[in-house]
Order: sequence, then C-alpha cells, then structure tokens
Amino acid sequence: MSDFTAVYDACVLYPAPLRDLLMYLALADLFRAKWTDAIHNEWIRSVLKERPDLKPEQLERTRDLMNAHVRDCLVTNYEDLIPALTLPDPDDRHVLAAAIRAGADVIVTFNLDDFPADALGKYGIEGQHPDDFIMHLLDLAPNVVCAAAKRQRQSLKKPPKTVSEFLEALERQGLPQTVAALRLFSELI
Repeated sequence: MSDFTAVYDACVLYPAPLRDLLMYLALADLFRAKWTDAIHNEWIRSVLKERPDLKPEQLERTRDLMNAHVRDCLVTNYEDLIPALTLPDPDDRHVLAAAIRAGADVIVTFNLDDFPADALGKYGIEGQHPDDFIMHLLDLAPNVVCAAAKRQRQSLKKPPKTVSEFLEALERQGLPQTVAALRLFSELI
C-alpha cells in the first residue's frame, strides 16, 4: 500500500455515488483513506437534513461498514491541534487537524476556498477537488481505477446501471474530467 494519504472531507462523503466511488478507490490500496467520527457525523447530519425519508440507523450502518472495510481509516487524538489552527471557516479546523495528525498529503474536498493553500501548505497538505484527486489516481493506475469503478457499478442492484448511466451519475457529482477519462475505458467498467 502507498504511504500517500488522503483525508476525505464530509462534503465528498455526502453524495452516495461519490462516497461509494471513493470507498472502492480506498479499497484499491493506491493510497490511505482517512476520516474521523466528526467527519462522519457531519455528512450524516447533512444527509438526514436533505433526506428525512432515511433513518439514522441506515447511515450509521454505512459509517460502520466504511470503518470496518478501509484499513486504519479512523483518525483519533487530533482534537488538541484544533485551537491553534486558522482557516476561513473555523468549523473546518477539525478536518485540517485530522489531516495533520494522519500525516495526510491531501484533503479531498469540494470546498477548496475553505482550505486555502497558504493555510495547508505549512503542514505539507494540499486541498484537492475530488475530480482532480481521482484524475491523479487515473494517471497513476488507470486499470485499478477502472476496476474500482466496475466493482461499484456492478454493486448497483436497485436499479442496476449501464456504464453510460453510471458515468452520467458520476458526472452529476461534479466529476467531469474523471467521467471524460473513464468514457475512454468504458469496456473496462
């Protein structure tokens, strides 16, 4: 397994299709994926706010499966770092603190403005949009990324999705570069 480490911000775990792709990629051992209980709580709260039809137990099961299947994913003992950190949104300091404690290389987030390069750079951490993060993985190991995408697509049963439908769903998640690249490998997905 690579020592390259990525902390997933709550916003990339909120939409199920993106969360699932990021989980399948984490299981591919191209990098170490990390998060915290606080990050879990944040994405679960957001989902429940938008989807009152879901029960907390359903999302807690997803959380538990994520923690069980991704090796050494949970960052702990980072809270003492929070007070000394400065970010545009103080509520995001816990993510940076976890990234520092985990020795992360990147924070994968849609909210790049909340994690400016000057604030992260002094810790050797970079904020990356999920589209850029996945594109780097595709450049590094296209067959591994395609295999992860295929496993995700094949896991979709209600309803099953064609490759085209699957890629359209990912495109709606804000991954235009990734989807354009994956279309070139459609036969592998």
